[in-house]
Amino acid sequence: MNLSFSVSDNHKKEINVDINHLVIAGWTGRDEQAILHHIRELEALGVPPPGAFPLFYRVAANQLSQQKTLEVLGENTSGEAEPFIFSYEDELYVSLASDHTDRQLETVSVAMSKQVCIKPVASEAWSLSSIRAHWDQLRLRAWIHEAGEWRLYQDGLLASLRTPDDLLARYRDTAGPLATTNNGMAMTCGTLAAIGGIRPAVDFRMELIDEVLGRTIRHQYHTPLLPVVA
Repeated sequence: MNLSFSVSDNHKKEINVDINHLVIAGWTGRDEQAILHHIRELEALGVPPPGAFPLFYRVAANQLSQQKTLEVLGENTSGEAEPFIFSYEDELYVSLASDHTDRQLETVSVAMSKQVCIKPVASEAWSLSSIRAHWDQLRLRAWIHEAGEWRLYQDGLLASLRTPDDLLARYRDTAGPLATTNNGMAMTCGTLAAIGGIRPAVDFRMELIDEVLGRTIRHQYHTPLLPVVA
């Protein structure tokens, strides 16, 4: 899947990246109590708890999209804002993605629920080297449009999530020869608890904020509903 990014570090540049190896990292929190809180959120929806954490789900790379209108089947899908890392010309970059998931299917198979929904990705990125030293100070926020207004849905510092270097090392240990950090690999790095609980919304907005360098990656998308025909 080809994605285009505007990279704003010391100088701005445009890059086109072919992603052929996509990993969704789950249960990536550093705080076990926060992980258990998210597990309870999902258990309330009927999702079985994970056998271990973190876990790494392979998803087809063609599920990535930078479009702002993405059709979904039925009324039971919702987004989750996540840091998104990818490799390009032997360097790692950071952007922003949503692990949009079918919550009804998630009660049957987490892996399958992640596969069936397109994963929205922002069109801006930063080099990981420019933020590695202050990764923990980055802030992740998301909003859903609910009851006629935008409501804060997720908010927190990346200090609560494992770092990209940690996740990549763990993935290599788990996947062995399948794991690679060569050009074409991408990984979502986990999410924060939903404020007020996980719930569907057709409009989702998210931000990754770097207050140290004074910049923000933003993305917003809309998910029109397709009818479920039996």
